[in-house]
Amino acid sequence: MKMTVGGRAVSYVLAYLFALLALYPIVLMISSSLKTNMEIFASPLSLPKTFSLDTYKKLWEAVPYADFLWNSVFVSTLSVLLITVFSAMAAFYLSRFSFKWTAGLYFFFIIGLMIPIKLGIVPLFLLMKNLGLLNSLWSLILIYTASGIPISVFILTGFFRTLPIELEEAARIDGCSHFQVFWRVLLPLIRPALATVVIINFIHAWNDFFFPLIFIQEEALKTIPVGMMVLFGEYETDWSLLFAGLTLSALPMIVVFLMASRQFMEGLTAGAVK
Repeated sequence: MKMTVGGRAVSYVLAYLFALLALYPIVLMISSSLKTNMEIFASPLSLPKTFSLDTYKKLWEAVPYADFLWNSVFVSTLSVLLITVFSAMAAFYLSRFSFKWTAGLYFFFIIGLMIPIKLGIVPLFLLMKNLGLLNSLWSLILIYTASGIPISVFILTGFFRTLPIELEEAARIDGCSHFQVFWRVLLPLIRPALATVVIINFIHAWNDFFFPLIFIQEEALKTIPVGMMVLFGEYETDWSLLFAGLTLSALPMIVVFLMASRQFMEGLTAGAVK
């Protein structure tokens, strides 16, 4: 049904309103990071009177923010990379090969969606202690990888199953091996699913507070969510420093989201034009 001019105008107005509502907290966070602590209390909703980056300079001097940033980038990036690689290979196997144990193996991954990993915090702590990984970034990487694989396999398996089997048959006639079919033919076609997996797991690893608090004690190894806790004083909190830290910590997530969103749209429209 063709939309009228008035209906299209209302749709645009509503879309812009939702966009403003979504962007307002981000604008407020950035503007607060450019204010002094007294200015935030005096006029919390107004724009800063003067533009100054002194708060950001003070943040890098007050806490080892460079270490926090590097730890978060290292843990999140490596975790997402491992999750994407292992989940894609597992999903390809589950969707394209049929053995008597395939259904049971797929159900094994689904169980990972049903059981919260935080329920096993005590066994996980003992396991990391026995492996000598306490107070190590690798403990976080292993946990994020293990917790992210089930939902990633679930998403990617569904996408693999929607691809026509004729693509594989044509590739095998041309002499492609199993890995070449997976890497050259099918994987480029599931970019929307890969983008979804990357966004979901990166945000989870980047924002997680629970596991770094449990497994990391050394100050230089803390990630941003835990490291920012030092800015909360017992009697006073410097909110300008806190907003500056939150602004810097949000930038990598925004970049990853924009990059993955572009791939998502390209994947959706890849077969629209011959």
